[in-house]
Amino acid sequence: MSKLLLPLMLLFVSMTCFGYTVTPEDFKEIRQAAEQGNAKYQLLLGGLYCCGRGVAKDDAEAVKWFRKAAEQGHARAQYNLGCSYDNGEGVPEDDAEAVKWYRKAAEQGYASAQYNLGNMYDIGEGVPEDDTEAVKWYRKAAEQGYAMAQSNLGVMYVNGEGVPQDNVVACMWWNIAAAQGNEEAKSNKGITSAEMTEEQIAEAQKLSREWLAKRQK
Repeated sequence: MSKLLLPLMLLFVSMTCFGYTVTPEDFKEIRQAAEQGNAKYQLLLGGLYCCGRGVAKDDAEAVKWFRKAAEQGHARAQYNLGCSYDNGEGVPEDDAEAVKWYRKAAEQGYASAQYNLGNMYDIGEGVPEDDTEAVKWYRKAAEQGYAMAQSNLGVMYVNGEGVPQDNVVACMWWNIAAAQGNEEAKSNKGITSAEMTEEQIAEAQKLSREWLAKRQK
């Protein structure tokens, strides 16, 4: 079964790299707030440099501002800084540093960082490979509704990596991820379901419904 790997796109506060117009006056105000130590604006300024919005694209400058916000404990900035180290953007690639910053954000409950940290443990980058730790962090992100983590958690169950092998629980997580449009989950569910009994498939569906109902309360 295949797993979804690290997402390469960085996330920002209230903008994306596409469809967001930054006027010179906007940029001036954002930079001024960032220079005054506002972590949210430091993150936003880093995002503008990363995407080249309102200013020339500059990954090193992006990292500078991500770091300022990250050092103030801003979880999304910590995640972005981890991505920068993970992908070697604006800094030399350094898996151990990526893990360090992912962990800081993950421990604050930031789902994308929990997913990435799980992935680092899963593939043994920046930390020794550890399936139990991978499952731990995938599960934290999955419980927050993060589809890629749900998909990978299903793979851990079907392969018996870090958890007892269990096709029913694997399909439960794939059902949940597939409901969000995750194509890997749809594919993996189809392959595994062919080897399951009708009763097992029904049980997986029941567990999925119960999980979704619990989240809607």
